[in-house]
Amino acid sequence: MSGRMVHHYIPNSSPKTLKMMLDEMELNSIDELYTDIPDSVRLRGRLKIPKAMSEYEVERHVEDLLSRNKTVFDAPCFLGGGCWPHYVPAAVDMVVGRSEFATSYTPYQAEASQGILQALFEYQSMICELTEMDYANSSMYDWATALGEAARMARRVTGRNEIIAPYYMDPHRASTLKVYSEPAGMKVLTCMQDPVTGQIVAEKLQEIITSQTAAVYIENPSYLGFFEKQIDLISDLAHDKGGLLIVGVDPISLGVVEPPGEYGADIVVGEGQPLGNHMNYGGPSLGLFACSGDRLLRQMPGRIVGLTSTLEGGDEAYCLVHQTREQHIRREKATSNICTNEALCAVAAAIYLSLLGPEGLRRLCETIMVKSHYAMKIISSIDGVKTPIFEAPHFKEFTVNFKDTGKRVDEIHRRLLDRGIQAGKVLKEYPELGEAALYCVTEVHTKEMIDSLADNIREILR
Repeated sequence: MSGRMVHHYIPNSSPKTLKMMLDEMELNSIDELYTDIPDSVRLRGRLKIPKAMSEYEVERHVEDLLSRNKTVFDAPCFLGGGCWPHYVPAAVDMVVGRSEFATSYTPYQAEASQGILQALFEYQSMICELTEMDYANSSMYDWATALGEAARMARRVTGRNEIIAPYYMDPHRASTLKVYSEPAGMKVLTCMQDPVTGQIVAEKLQEIITSQTAAVYIENPSYLGFFEKQIDLISDLAHDKGGLLIVGVDPISLGVVEPPGEYGADIVVGEGQPLGNHMNYGGPSLGLFACSGDRLLRQMPGRIVGLTSTLEGGDEAYCLVHQTREQHIRREKATSNICTNEALCAVAAAIYLSLLGPEGLRRLCETIMVKSHYAMKIISSIDGVKTPIFEAPHFKEFTVNFKDTGKRVDEIHRRLLDRGIQAGKVLKEYPELGEAALYCVTEVHTKEMIDSLADNIREILR
């Protein structure tokens, strides 16, 4: 990098100023600042960028680029696996886009605005109601980081160093769990699941639970879409050995299934993206985190917003009541090094849940289950195609196996994409499932979309 180019990035500096800076650092030239950068990768010459354009030309150019994108409303999209297509009511975008929320910094300090604190308090309250847990924090980054924090929290509470996780889980969550656990001296053990039903093999779980088991982690519904039917037994096995039960959930499903608090979950984590947050090309996400009991409260990462009253007048007031982070003078005693959260996404979730209410959420779940089960029925009618792979109740996601068709699943999906249909996620992480993919059907999918998917698969296989 030449001195002339560096000078270009310091437009107000003079040669005299640059010489003073170099003298102060005891350097002879600007190039000496970059001696650690190999010469082979240094830029010589000018950047290859387009010529300057007018505002109108820039707008036209950007619109042309954006027009090439396809959204879930432009073309059928059956892709899930961690980020799902759900309808976001216009009111959510309208309220969350108000300047009071959109410009509010995530509340570190006690002087954070009362408005954002109240919104997060309402969010916490609704997550507690949804999961039947005692406490919820004001959100994490995503499901994966919430799981990692839950594992470390279980270690602090129990003093044990092992966590048991299911075999069929999102590889990104599994990787994050390992990254969080290993530096804390924890070991992640895998519990096998039945290849036919997908259920946790209780006998195998009982064998690997020991006095060193900090927690057993299960997902309900699982990464592959099916529900765990013996969850009470798993809860008892974990607690009988003095361990905790961590449950990962899709919060939408809690409109129809038993909440984790009712079957003894100690910590609940999950992904809040379905609660009023668009897919947004994969982010940002919203990590749900809740726990039960005062023993766990003091070890919970993140922050809790509390409701109190003013000394004068007794008016309602909100403040941060639990913030055991390194930034709040905790330093090495902090429960977590997470330094921010998805506050605006949490506000969107609060608005979304407020709009639906318990009855609306139940009806939404019923709609999703009717449509997803219709999709399974019509796709399974195609010769050589099996869905679902696992004999268990499913929610909005299900596995499809094409191994008896004689065609590769990635080829089928590529040809569907050529026809304007985004199919599911190819399950390369589980080769034993064969030519399999994970499909997702929610309230945004119409009967016509599902019929078109099945018809196009049938034509491609023919």
